[in-house]
Amino acid sequence: MIHPATYENAHKAVARVFELFTLKLKGKKVFIKPNVLRASEAKEGIVTHPAVLRAVVDQVESMGPASIVVGDNPGLFSYGANEEAFKRTGLMEASKGYYQNIGNDSRQVGFHPDFMPSVSLSRIVLDADIIISLPKFKTHGLTVMTGAIKNSYGFLPGAQKARLHRIAGSPERFHEMIVDVFRLRVPDLFIVDAVVGMEGNGPACSDLREIGLILASDNAVALDAVMARMMGCDPGKLRFLQKAKEAGLGDHGRSTIEIIGKFKRLRDFKLPPLGGEAISHNENAQAMLHSKTLMRPQADPDLCTGCASCVSQCPASALSMVGHIPQVDQDKCIVCFCCQEICPEKAISLK
Repeated sequence: MIHPATYENAHKAVARVFELFTLKLKGKKVFIKPNVLRASEAKEGIVTHPAVLRAVVDQVESMGPASIVVGDNPGLFSYGANEEAFKRTGLMEASKGYYQNIGNDSRQVGFHPDFMPSVSLSRIVLDADIIISLPKFKTHGLTVMTGAIKNSYGFLPGAQKARLHRIAGSPERFHEMIVDVFRLRVPDLFIVDAVVGMEGNGPACSDLREIGLILASDNAVALDAVMARMMGCDPGKLRFLQKAKEAGLGDHGRSTIEIIGKFKRLRDFKLPPLGGEAISHNENAQAMLHSKTLMRPQADPDLCTGCASCVSQCPASALSMVGHIPQVDQDKCIVCFCCQEICPEKAISLK
């Protein structure tokens, strides 16, 4: 679906989404996941706009009693600051009381052995009956664009995202890896905030673009293919879409996608280099990613009460109590930082 929208009337477009893509929500556990890259102001266009999230929450509420959770695991600059990111962006208020810090509770699941044998996944991702993903219409220096498939990368709490960046090594392998993350639990519906998009060297730059649309689909590959074509990019040249098609997750071919609404290519849309050079060849970006993978949790003995909540919640069993203070096993730690998120005394910091 391609539907005209502003942030003032987003609820009309969102209501149309649920008319076209029917979901039975009554009595279900519904997880709504916006794109919360980092703490920022809504006007910066870095995250899913609060008006779009609010419209989706209102619509889900109107469809009968359901258990609703709104959450995300922010990216590189907001590891361990989940609640702060939601508050500053305005998404906390837009969540209408349904926000949960999904970094607090995670479970280890098997992953692709070429990258990591297992990853920590927020438990709500596994427990939800219905997942509604709310990507932002943006470019990305490593994957060219970030949309429906890339938004699922936020299912992973903490700095393991940075660790996977480093392990992937090349842009092509990173493209393939995000599809493996996406496959862990494919969302049921995708609604894209394309009212104001981002071009240039996203996903956190100042090159905003007035687009005036809400996009939606029940298939991530089809949706990302349409987004790519709107940006002036051949989806067949994007490795993550090639792999998703090979994996049977959908088709990016123009003739296979039914579009409801008016498709229009955005003129002179600025794209980052197709080879991922904007990040993969950026020494500062790579150094920052590396520094995040080296971080480990450390408890402040002056604040820690020895409750052992972090030990019981660690999905990798990397923490144990030494006296009254938790200590981390460096080799077992998967840098998900659930311990920092769960600590009631905020006694754990990242060193």
